[in-house]
Amino acid sequence: MADKDGVVSRTFRALVESADRKFARVRDLPSYGRAQGQHYFQKVFKAYMRLWKYQQEHRAELVRAGLNRWEIGEIASRIGQLYFGQYMRTSEARFVVEAYVFYEAILSRRYFEGTKVRDLGVRFKELRFYARFLLVSLILNRTEMVKILVESFRALVDDCKANFRETNFKEWKLVVQEIIRFMDVDMSFTITNTRPMRYCAMFDSHPASLPCIARFHAKKVLKFRDAILMSYHRNEVKFAELTLDTYRMLQCLEWEPSGSFYHKRPVEPKENGFAVDHSGASGVIDLNLAADMTDPTLPPNPRKAILYHPSVTHLMAVMATVCEELPPESVMLVYLSASGKAGCINTSQIETSGGSRRTSKNKVVSQNSLEQNNHVNGKKGSSDHSDGYLWLGAKGNSGSNNLYPADIIPFTRRPLFLVIDSDSSHAFKVLHGAERGEKAALLLSPLRQVFKNPSSADILHNGSQFTFFLTAPVQAFCQMIDLSLSGADVDLLNDAENILATAFSEWEVILCTSSNLDLVWAQVLSDSFLRRLIIRFIFCRSVLSGFCPPDDYEQCMPVCLPQLPNSVSPRSELVQSAVIQLAKHLGAADCFHFADL
Repeated sequence: MADKDGVVSRTFRALVESADRKFARVRDLPSYGRAQGQHYFQKVFKAYMRLWKYQQEHRAELVRAGLNRWEIGEIASRIGQLYFGQYMRTSEARFVVEAYVFYEAILSRRYFEGTKVRDLGVRFKELRFYARFLLVSLILNRTEMVKILVESFRALVDDCKANFRETNFKEWKLVVQEIIRFMDVDMSFTITNTRPMRYCAMFDSHPASLPCIARFHAKKVLKFRDAILMSYHRNEVKFAELTLDTYRMLQCLEWEPSGSFYHKRPVEPKENGFAVDHSGASGVIDLNLAADMTDPTLPPNPRKAILYHPSVTHLMAVMATVCEELPPESVMLVYLSASGKAGCINTSQIETSGGSRRTSKNKVVSQNSLEQNNHVNGKKGSSDHSDGYLWLGAKGNSGSNNLYPADIIPFTRRPLFLVIDSDSSHAFKVLHGAERGEKAALLLSPLRQVFKNPSSADILHNGSQFTFFLTAPVQAFCQMIDLSLSGADVDLLNDAENILATAFSEWEVILCTSSNLDLVWAQVLSDSFLRRLIIRFIFCRSVLSGFCPPDDYEQCMPVCLPQLPNSVSPRSELVQSAVIQLAKHLGAADCFHFADL
């Protein structure tokens, strides 16, 4: 028996080494591009599936030969990491769900048994497992699981500090602080069990407008296949390399499964903070569970490249790759969130409404006034190509850190849907009319945020107001008027959502039946994600037109180019009536000053 156990153990170790070598090839591959690493992914996946099956079939022999439980956990963690990496490359929901299944099994079976293992290397593996599982749970919006993981993760870091005093765990302490800060901000204006940010057919498809959308057919129809999401602000809220703004946009560009995963019961932690294990023998992970957590009726998610604090050259390289691989008759969405000034924190550019009270510093006001003079009726001076930019740099004010509007022009050879959230966003108006092949659709944020309570305007602590309106319009509205929400406000919030759903349905019909809708918008109107962004932009623009101080109207207003029809303009009676109805419902009518009130 000893000889047999030895053979099994050696075979197992050989399989582990082979799988690890293959894993190293795909771990650091870029997360963008359609053909990146697909062949290697298949090979490494097969290697780990073979390894996993082998340890299941020979568990007794391996245990006798000295196999540790944490080694099983490490294999499962690698498989979860492999699945998550593939999700980041493809945006296919089934991959992130598979990662969740493996990570949840590791947690419920306590493979790492952290309190009993005194090996520092094993403890680091356990720490990395928690950080990865947190990111997966966050993306899947598994709020209850995130809460459990945060408490367990914090306790693990404290335990490591107590038992390995000679080791510095400062970086892991910062990771704990990151996720706590992220969750505090993300939950501030979100009530659990309400509508998701993802596109949900139950809430975001409006029966009254569906027939009109189905009949709508532009001269040219583009499919939304690829997106680039980039955020670059100093000290912004983030977890790992996912900032609050890119997280919201990521959620907004995914389908919400309507199957059992959406209705799955919440995790029930035991007293020690771990979930109950109902799955039987250790090492047996129910791979069929993933089928119950996905929705095969949904179309694929658009592929998304998420960039955290890239250099200008890296951003342009990614844009070039995605643009080159863009399928025919498709459109690329590019979301860029960054400051327009080197080292600027944006907190000085705030307007408080309800009385036109200005808190902006004179220096900023003067600079913005100069910018405004160059943006008359969407036309810009010749110096705007060099004066307006997004700043992508850690320090200094080198031109190599500046992303100029002219840098985007080469990519307009393909259809481009550009969303820029910045205090210098209006500098990118010059792109309109300067395209090199295809007219671009531009959604540009206000130059300045506006809130009833100025403390809400810190982009570093609360994220961007414009992005919030595009991804969660009711919550953004509540944040703007300083209305705090709690679990007791579910009905109030649902009624507010219903008010907007009715309005959005009417606006969709207006756009579909408009005789002067620009082809740039018409060719993407059939896409659910892009149509929803356009409708929410209309709402955001009308809300801000009635809320911001009249003296600073231009700087507090978002801009779209080409122009949308006048029937959905900020001054449209139909659009204004929806905003007024929502404001009255939430007790904030006195915050608005529409001319016809």
